[in-house]
Amino acid sequence: MADRWLVVGLGNPGPRYAGNRHNVGQMVLDELARRVGTTFAAHKGSHGLALAAEGRLGTAPGGAPGPRVVLAKPTSYMNTSGGAVSALARYYDVAPENVVMVHDEMDIPFGDLKLKIGGGEGGHNGLRDTTKALGTKDYVRVRVGVGRPPGRMDPADYVLKDFSAAEKKELPFLLDDAADAVEMVLTQGLLAAQGKFHTKA
Repeated sequence: MADRWLVVGLGNPGPRYAGNRHNVGQMVLDELARRVGTTFAAHKGSHGLALAAEGRLGTAPGGAPGPRVVLAKPTSYMNTSGGAVSALARYYDVAPENVVMVHDEMDIPFGDLKLKIGGGEGGHNGLRDTTKALGTKDYVRVRVGVGRPPGRMDPADYVLKDFSAAEKKELPFLLDDAADAVEMVLTQGLLAAQGKFHTKA
């Protein structure tokens, strides 16, 4: 089990964007902070680019306390998230493979989750900037499905809208599952988490 992890929830800053589909990663981080029993505050190690919280998450096999974790929400806009991620990774000496990015994913139906390490960014600007800043694609992604836009709606407009009324009823369960998936990655490893949380065909 790694000594320390950095878990980052992607989104845009401020109340205007808080409920958007694009901010589902930060919603998951709020649930994780609740589980850790901590709150977010400005972090000097991010050079003013992130809110962060620290603690231990989950329970390791055998009942020991889970690993130390830094939870972070960039305060820059989505497409410039990498600066905060790389600054915190350097500050805490966290290797890229111990960085977990939690983000929205249009190519996955709403309510579903996928987990992977490495691979492409799928047009996701927050991931693209993170890859550039870290200098590698080899970090963990917890991909939270928000589904495709209806009809001819522009994808950029779709992710910057709040979840529908029907989706909002299911959203707490999705956030809980995504938080569980992050917890399992940290305590039991990516393969175990994929085995439990990947949506089965």
